[in-house]
Order: sequence, then structure tokens, then C-alpha cells
Amino acid sequence: MKSRINGTTLPVLEIGLEAGDRIVSEPGQFSWMSPNVVLTTTALTAGSKGLWGALGRAVSGGGLFMNEYHVGAGQGMVAFAAKVPGSIMELQVDAGRSYLVHRHGFLCGTEGVELSIGFQRSLGAGIFGGEGMILQKLAGRARAWVELGGEVVSYDLAPGESLNVHPGHIGMFESSVQFDITLIPGLKNMIFGGDGLFIARLTGPGKIWLQTLTMPNLAHALSPYFNRDGASATTVGAGIGGSSAGLGGAIAGGVVGSVLGSLFGDRDS
Repeated sequence: MKSRINGTTLPVLEIGLEAGDRIVSEPGQFSWMSPNVVLTTTALTAGSKGLWGALGRAVSGGGLFMNEYHVGAGQGMVAFAAKVPGSIMELQVDAGRSYLVHRHGFLCGTEGVELSIGFQRSLGAGIFGGEGMILQKLAGRARAWVELGGEVVSYDLAPGESLNVHPGHIGMFESSVQFDITLIPGLKNMIFGGDGLFIARLTGPGKIWLQTLTMPNLAHALSPYFNRDGASATTVGAGIGGSSAGLGGAIAGGVVGSVLGSLFGDRDS
């Protein structure tokens, strides 16, 4: 099995498959593949092992299904593109080396990877609008690929050395690193600081990888391009020269947004 990562800002992972090779991912991850690649969607079950035995992950909101890709004979290719500007990293997972990755970080892995919930805690609306902090644990014996947002900054923490990190910037860290959630010190900082209520503390020994782009920050940067009716900048693009399908989608989005706004009220009014 050979792999390569193409691109910089929005990279794509291409994996060459031969007979006997298998790649697993969460549903909705693959971008393109050769015609001879067979895609099989499999439900997680409590009685099976490895990746398929991660029932706790499914119960915690990680999903009930996984996708598997293989070729019956000859060679094939499957590609996984990044969903946000950032980086794709390859990891070697084995009995002595496992990782905790941010909630949407796992891209795909070879047969033998074990994916489960490594940490879950509700943090309220202070950081993630009530979603909380969820980390995926990559274990087993396999190759795995993860997606991190923006630029990646890594640190090697010595035993007892700590770093305080906004939870959204945690990309990945080795399982030897101790992970704790604490309140931001100072009542004024919590209320008026604008950084949420919680902060993560990572303590060595072990390596950590931080991501400069967080999903809340990306959503905040895009929010000015969505008007109050729910139609986005797609409307402008369609009017200038976009397809009629794009215009129709934008109009439909505006109608739906107006109906929902009239039913439930507009928070900006």
C-alpha cells in the first residue's frame, strides 16, 4: 500500500490499494476512487473486535457505521480530501503508541486501527455551543491519517511540563500526555474575556500537535457572508454568472430561513 499527500492549503490524501489491502473511514469521508475499488458500509457491533468493537464510541455520538475500501484484484486508488484548510498527517499506531485526536480529526486508517472515544465532557455553551469536548482515541496496530485545521504547531513536553491550551486548538497528542480541563481563572476573565469558560492543560511526557484553525473561529469568519434570511454569498455568485441550480438553491435557502425566522423569531431583531 502506497500513499501520498498532494496540495498545501486544502490537501488530499491518495492511497494506492492492492489485493488484500483495506482502508476504513467514517461515512462521508472519501472524495474519489477508481472504478475497481469496492466500498462496503458496515455497522458497529458489540461482539466484534478492533474498529468494529468501538460500541462506546457509537453510543457517545460517533456514529453506528464505518466504510471499508478494498480491491478484489489488481490495483486501485481511493482519495480523501481535507474538509477545511489545514494539514493531513500520517501516524504509525502500535501497541506502544496511541494517540488522542480532536473530534473530527480521524480521516482513515488501515485494517487493525481501533477508534474509540478517549475523552468526553460537556463544557456548556462557553466554548462549543453546548457540544462539549470529545476526543477520539486511535489505538491498535495500523497506519492512520488525521486532519488538523490550519497550521500545525508541535511541542515535545518533558515529564511534568505543562501547557495551557484553548480546547479548540487541541489537534492531537500522544496518550502518554495527561489531559485536564479547568476553569479560566478570574470571574471577569470568564464573563468578559471572550475565550469561553474552560481551558485545557496538557502535561508531559509526550508530544502534542496544536491546530491554528478552529471550527468556531472559521464559522465566525464566514458568518458575515450569510444574511438574515439564510441565503449566503452563493446568491451573488449565481447572479453574476453562476448556475441556475446555485441560484435556485440560494433562493430556496432564503425562503426556508424566512419561514423559520417567522416561526421562531429572529435573534437579531
